[in-house]
Amino acid sequence: MRAVLIDAEGADARLVEDADEALLAGPVELDVLFSSYNYKDGMAIAGQGIVRRFPLIPGIDLVGRVTASEAEEYSAGDLVILDGDGIGETLHGGFATRARVRPDALVRLPADLSPERAAAIGTAGFTAMLSVLRLEDGGVTPEDGDVLVTGASGGAGSVAVALLAGRGHRVVASTGRTGENAEYLRDLGASEVIDRGELGDEIGKPLQSQRWAGAIDAVGSTTLANVLAQTSWGGVVAAYGLAQGMDLPTSVMPFILRHVTLAGVNSVEAPPALRERAWDALAHELDLDLLDSMTTSIGLSETISYAPRILAGETRGRTVVDVTQ
Repeated sequence: MRAVLIDAEGADARLVEDADEALLAGPVELDVLFSSYNYKDGMAIAGQGIVRRFPLIPGIDLVGRVTASEAEEYSAGDLVILDGDGIGETLHGGFATRARVRPDALVRLPADLSPERAAAIGTAGFTAMLSVLRLEDGGVTPEDGDVLVTGASGGAGSVAVALLAGRGHRVVASTGRTGENAEYLRDLGASEVIDRGELGDEIGKPLQSQRWAGAIDAVGSTTLANVLAQTSWGGVVAAYGLAQGMDLPTSVMPFILRHVTLAGVNSVEAPPALRERAWDALAHELDLDLLDSMTTSIGLSETISYAPRILAGETRGRTVVDVTQ
């Protein structure tokens, strides 16, 4: 088994060509076909507090083929997707050629998706769709006005822009690198691109001019506080990240005077029915040409050196990991 392995807290991640498969435990055995690279994976490899057990194989998602199963729902040959569920944090993850996992969080690969494209969607795209569904369930429609996406050039943000535009929303994309990413985001469907400093440099008033019918936020902290203060009456803000910080310096004013909803998004512990709903929507709605345009591919041998780049915000869109390379 070929795998990236983090042996102990503080130890450097290393690529092992003949890792012991006895490390693995779980009722469903898989050949891993592809993984993808997420911000959490960079944090794990850089030793930034994501990993909660050692030794550990990082990689918070995978697409694989079942080779053996103790669970009656799955049989050898089934193609499956696994996002979150603790892999790459407390359970061995997708940066390996083999895996053993529990069946509860598995989703069958939709017929319209190749394994590589499913990996390109990955946890980030799954999170983006969960966020879009939070807006949908909260009643946000294209007729209500602009929808904001923060952290828009990141993996989840890029997919969120494409999904929202595909549903007919007018999307405003916020990014820290407008000069570099404006054309990229417009190609994904954004109608307008703004600099993240407009929202995140300083805390504004508890209630500000109403700008957003809804928003998907990757940032937290001051940015999220200002987004909430600018959300229109009855709007919904789906929050899934904390790139700026885990604090939230806001007040109750947007909630009690504008009927605003702050909706949390947790992809790690999403129940099976929600996973199926999200992946079915992704398979039917996401423009695969746009997905391809935002996707980069690297080999397993490149994952360790890739960590500083994703942590420094030097990447955009989605990165597929070919575990055979």
